[in-house]
Amino acid sequence: MSDQSIYYVLLVGCLLLAVGVSVAAWRRPDTRRRAARLLAGLLAVAGLWLMAYPPQRTVAEPQAEAILLTDGYQPDTLRALLGRFGARTRVWRFSLSSSQPTSADTPTVSSLTTVREQMPTLRRLHLLGRGLPSAVLPALGAVRLVQHGSSPYVGFRNTHWNRTLEVGQPLLLEGYFASLAARKPGPTWVRLQVAGATRDSVRLPAGHGAFRLRYVPKTAGRMVATVSAGPSRQLLAKEPVPVEVVPTRPLRVLLLAVTPSFELKFLKNHLAARQHAVAWRAGISRGLTQTEFSNQPTTDLSRLTPTLLARYDVLVTEASALAALPAAEAQTLRAAQRTAGLGIVVLAESAALPAVVPGRTEMRLVVQNSSLNRPQRINWPDAPPASTLVPGTLTLAGVARPLVTLASSGAAVVASQRIGLGNVVISTLPETYAWLLQNASSTYESYWSRVLSAAARPAAPTTRWTLVDPWPRPQLPLPLRLSGSFPTQQPVVAGATNAPLARLPLQQDPALPEWSTTTYWPTAPGWHQLQLSGQPTQWFYVFAASDWQGPELQRRSQSAIPWLTTAAEPLPALERTEPWPVGWFFALFVLAAGFLWLEEKL
Repeated sequence: MSDQSIYYVLLVGCLLLAVGVSVAAWRRPDTRRRAARLLAGLLAVAGLWLMAYPPQRTVAEPQAEAILLTDGYQPDTLRALLGRFGARTRVWRFSLSSSQPTSADTPTVSSLTTVREQMPTLRRLHLLGRGLPSAVLPALGAVRLVQHGSSPYVGFRNTHWNRTLEVGQPLLLEGYFASLAARKPGPTWVRLQVAGATRDSVRLPAGHGAFRLRYVPKTAGRMVATVSAGPSRQLLAKEPVPVEVVPTRPLRVLLLAVTPSFELKFLKNHLAARQHAVAWRAGISRGLTQTEFSNQPTTDLSRLTPTLLARYDVLVTEASALAALPAAEAQTLRAAQRTAGLGIVVLAESAALPAVVPGRTEMRLVVQNSSLNRPQRINWPDAPPASTLVPGTLTLAGVARPLVTLASSGAAVVASQRIGLGNVVISTLPETYAWLLQNASSTYESYWSRVLSAAARPAAPTTRWTLVDPWPRPQLPLPLRLSGSFPTQQPVVAGATNAPLARLPLQQDPALPEWSTTTYWPTAPGWHQLQLSGQPTQWFYVFAASDWQGPELQRRSQSAIPWLTTAAEPLPALERTEPWPVGWFFALFVLAAGFLWLEEKL
């Protein structure tokens, strides 16, 4: 029998019983207390009915507040909250690691869902310590957070470095070191160490402040450098700096000169020693040229044809060599630069730039006074100190941008401009080979790396992974984005020893089909690699939970803002419905039935 059928059976039974009791009381010969008997009979029937189906009532829900402890919490704050809310207040300790031992008085949880399940009436959670990872906050739902301060942070914050760089490029580490204001004032040294040796250091006189460190790796590979801070005999902070040094992109360079020159001869040898493919052509006399090839087979360089220019990424030429080109070859060169992406580096001479030079109207040559014909200091980003002869400067217009400038005036001496699909670079420095003669090879390499990188033909787009979270940590989700065509096979995450760890199911972005996303849950710190059939392996580093707490604290504070409230803010009133206690209606039935029995005896 269904609940609805039972309801109607009981209802009909109670109605019949009420009618029967009323008729019996009315027909009774003794008319004394007739009204009382009628009322008592009806109350007894009502008590029976209400015991089966008691009415509902609305009651106020007691407000519930609890405490969650995270790393770095202050015990004094915990004691103050327990004194305010009472010793029976629920207290949990948050930890992503399930291996952390739990105590009887402070259970450990790794998910906020567990907290809500254990305390369904929770409305406000007091958070002590350094906060919660952003990935676990959505599980709070409607629960509000009250943040209480943690112990002052001592360490690195706002720190950035180039995590992937080519051989010969500098590792640049910039950031801010924070120390305790109450600490005895004194200088702090920030050091960058590689393989146990200090490569660069900076002194912070006030004990805290911004810093900038630099180191140039010599070989390709992965390394984990270390940045540390503290006085001479004390260590205040130490953090890992993972870096992947990749081989220099092999360029195909064509050098053109009217006559053999030291500038292009030294450049040819420098590029060839670094495994770039180099072809060199220089005039000897009218109708005779000299050619040399390094790291590539020989080919015909007598004429600039579309087929020849398609083999190279950069053309480095003297301005006079461009002026001597036949009209057909000059037209072919302009077409290769504009439509095929060929980069051109023009070494300007004292005279004006010839008309064949692309972009000469936006990068106009200004010859300097002959009295300034002495070495001058020049600058470019992340460059060691450098001085050289500067016979002229460049006046820029349009979208042209400076690459190298004079230290004294800021005038451009090397500039680049995008024209069509290719880049054009104009340099007014004629004797950079002198740096090699002065044993300043790092200056020479840094300069030409900047010039050739700015001019080189754009590399063909390849499939590449992007870490949406730059600070991956164990036990937290790491969103990954794959740029390129959707693969036919699932990518694999492997450890440093090439042991597979997980397969990643990809989901194609409906708005941007060239993007595919997935999520990986790291379980241990260290180097990891992303493997995809037909694509080069890409590495990334997972930091330990204790690493780089400065950036993590900032991210946690920003992520918690949507859930934050204050302890003084009143909580919204909670109400719930519940049936009245059955005992009240049983007592009513007993009293009414007892009156009928007792009245019968009187």
